Amino acid sequence: MINKILACVLAAFSLAASMAYAGEAEIRKAATSLGLNADEVRKTDSLGLYEVRIGDDVWYADEKGSYLIHGDIIDVKAKSNLTEARRNKLAQIKFSDLPLELAVKTVRGNGKRIFATFEDPNCGYCKKLAKDMVGMTDITMYTFLMPILSPDSGEKSKAIWCAADRSKAWSDWMVNGAMPAAANCAVPTAKVLALGEKYKIHGTPTIFLANGERIPGAIPAARLEQDLNRVASAK
Repeated sequence: MINKILACVLAAFSLAASMAYAGEAEIRKAATSLGLNADEVRKTDSLGLYEVRIGDDVWYADEKGSYLIHGDIIDVKAKSNLTEARRNKLAQIKFSDLPLELAVKTVRGNGKRIFATFEDPNCGYCKKLAKDMVGMTDITMYTFLMPILSPDSGEKSKAIWCAADRSKAWSDWMVNGAMPAAANCAVPTAKVLALGEKYKIHGTPTIFLANGERIPGAIPAARLEQDLNRVASAK
């Protein structure tokens, strides 16, 4: 009797596994038919859908692969974007892998709250972020100068990097519009641009918190304060 029960249980598990595999196979086949290469397929907790990860992008599919959906799922009750949260999770990095020697280092107060940014000196959103952050303290910020927006972004980045006080030169320009005099020195621009390619950074500012979490685009200083405190308290 026990052996029969065990056999039934094992058969049920085997059937479930084969059905799940068949579903994944159908979804991958559907994606391929549209010229999409599914890097990962997994069941979600939303509407019985499957998540289809294509690079850093997130799609959804029904179990049979009859429909592929490209869009965000919003949890109305929680007022949260589940797809955006998942994309941000997939975009996390290992913060300790960042070559911080290639960045402009700014320390305020005790410097305990650490984060990094990738910014262009001609980026309007970056300037707004810099102005919003003027009153922030107890931070260590590593700013990677990534000149990608304008023809003279490289020259401005070079002038800031070659300044005697890089942190002050960066703040003076972003907050007050005062550019340091042009200077010549070895600049890490090529390495920073390669780093941007590695981490698929396509816009500035891009912020990385100490836990590797990515924040694409400028956010209010109050939100950044909350995120920095959340990460610091989780350590």
